[in-house]
Amino acid sequence: MQADNLNQPALYLNRQLSLLAFNERVMAQAADLSNPLLERLKFLCIASSNLDEFFEIRVAGLRQARELGVGQSGPDNRSPQQILREISERTHALVDEQYRLLNDEVTPALAEAGIRFLRRNEWTGEQQDWIRAYFETELLPILSPLGLDPAHPFPQVLNKSLNFMVSLEGKDAFGRSSGMAVVQAPRALPRIIKLPSELDGGGACDFVFLSSIIHAHVTDLFPGMKTTGCYQFRVTRNSDLYVDEEEIDDLLRAMEGELPSRRYGDAVRLEVAANCPEHMASFLLEEFELEPEALYQVNGPVNLNRLLAVCDLVDRPDLKYPGFTPGLPAELSHSGDIFKVMRRRDVLLHHPFESFAPVIELLRQAAQDPDVLAIKQTLYRTGPDSAVVDHLVTAARAGKEVTVVVELRARFDEAANIGLANRLQEAGAHVVYGVVGHKTHAKMMLIVRREGRRLRHYVHLGTGNYHSRTARLYTDYGLMTTRSAIGQDVHRVFLQLTSLGKVSALNHLLESPFTLHPGMLEKIAREQAHAEAGRPGRIIVKVNSLVEPRVIRALYAASQAGVEIDLIVRGMCCLRPGVEGVSETIRVRSIIGRFLEHTRVFYFANNGDPDLFCSSADWMERNFFRRVEAAFPVLDAELRDRVLADLQTYLADNSQAWVLDSEGRYERLTPGDEEEAVSAQHALLEGYGEGS
Repeated sequence: MQADNLNQPALYLNRQLSLLAFNERVMAQAADLSNPLLERLKFLCIASSNLDEFFEIRVAGLRQARELGVGQSGPDNRSPQQILREISERTHALVDEQYRLLNDEVTPALAEAGIRFLRRNEWTGEQQDWIRAYFETELLPILSPLGLDPAHPFPQVLNKSLNFMVSLEGKDAFGRSSGMAVVQAPRALPRIIKLPSELDGGGACDFVFLSSIIHAHVTDLFPGMKTTGCYQFRVTRNSDLYVDEEEIDDLLRAMEGELPSRRYGDAVRLEVAANCPEHMASFLLEEFELEPEALYQVNGPVNLNRLLAVCDLVDRPDLKYPGFTPGLPAELSHSGDIFKVMRRRDVLLHHPFESFAPVIELLRQAAQDPDVLAIKQTLYRTGPDSAVVDHLVTAARAGKEVTVVVELRARFDEAANIGLANRLQEAGAHVVYGVVGHKTHAKMMLIVRREGRRLRHYVHLGTGNYHSRTARLYTDYGLMTTRSAIGQDVHRVFLQLTSLGKVSALNHLLESPFTLHPGMLEKIAREQAHAEAGRPGRIIVKVNSLVEPRVIRALYAASQAGVEIDLIVRGMCCLRPGVEGVSETIRVRSIIGRFLEHTRVFYFANNGDPDLFCSSADWMERNFFRRVEAAFPVLDAELRDRVLADLQTYLADNSQAWVLDSEGRYERLTPGDEEEAVSAQHALLEGYGEGS
């Protein structure tokens, strides 16, 4: 298809449906027999958690748009109603497949391995006695059944909480006989309980669901009444926080006030047990003001992602990925003085294949070094018990000038970030919340150290968060450098975040919302110009999401000129590759494996004088225009070649790669009969790490 008009809707895939396709690829990992059994269970849970967030944010937003009468929007020119209809079809099929995998494949395989989820009819006499005692001591004192009648209206139901609809017969002590009640399971209760080993009943490790225990003893909650049915249900609510940033004086207080509303936003999805009667499901739909398409009847626990706890409760290394020890660059493994190493040359870390420990150690040494005068850092997500925060607190208490830009609006980490902001302030650090209207998503650390008569900048820039746990689960790059031009750039960005003033020109960094988007368009256009002049044009991009229309149009134009373009896009991709006359030289692949692909890398060959940037930013409107992001060049030629070699490894993957076709379908690659199997993550783990 020749396309003179690169704006036509047929050239763009829908972003929400593309995100749903990513979750389908995650689900495929649960079906993959080459993955260890407990890892397959983990992928099932991850897919369930992803789907929760998809409904809480994406579906909720589409429903609001539909109710507001928004027509066609987005480059694909589809209405919210059209998208919601297709989402409903695909998510119902996805949920059915989730529970089929759980019930028909994963659970039986776990049972064969000695890990059993016992149904009520499988409990032995001893197990029944233990479970009854557990119910009476651990559950009964905190459960509060709520009968439904004019004096007891339907209760508020927390977002994603476990609840039960109970049908009853008979009259209570006051002569009431409404026939229905609700039992809410407090969030503090574990959703899956490991039975004592002496009660294993022949299984090496036996579990029971909280829902099974409540089902078995629900009659005890309604003495004198006859229980005729008990059905679990769960409601998912709109969880996108709204803060009117033009009307607030204190963002922290505003966020603290808004967080509770997330628990009771508008309902967007209702999950009920597969055996729930139609009239009861209809009653719940009416209570939550939902249409029938929002109902999901599931054959198993409605809170599937809580099964993730099993992976921690079971000590079975044989059913998990092999352990590994992250590697260290030679220069760091031979020297304990990170400042000295950084003065010699740039250091590039590729997590999790290489350790995140040097970043923590840099901060630790800075906090204790009397020559360090100031530390500035951005924090987006850090996790609980963060060593990063500990060292910042130590530095502040030691009298160093510590400035921390905390992003309070990091989705689902808002409460944690409010807590760490308060802790840092109490230690004497300067805490700011970035720029109103723009999330601070850049990952930067700046250490100012006095060395003789000069001040030297030590800089860390990353594609991922300062979070030790995710550094073992997500792939990310981190650059450590003392290059003065980069240090000046980072200093200027921090001034923008903490002070007031005009935008200063930067030496090397590209920054959103100012220079990153035009910078990317310029570099794409430069490759196009090379191709039009008969020189080879080459672009390789690795991002989590590619949806911004102007960048997509620029890539289409470059392809039409003959530029060879490879896009490694983990999640959403709105670009259609392989369209005749438009994107014939563009190839798109997604890598789904043991680690969550999180690196963002932009490579432009530039006729032998290449540019290679790593970044905190995806190619989305929000990253380009509504966030503070940083893209930093890898200027050391040896390190640049190393990153390019990593990209080539991803492009050679024929085991965990999914290739996108021009119709928007993903197909998983498999090695041919005489072809060597290549897994990029496995190859990088062998190349960088020290297997254990």
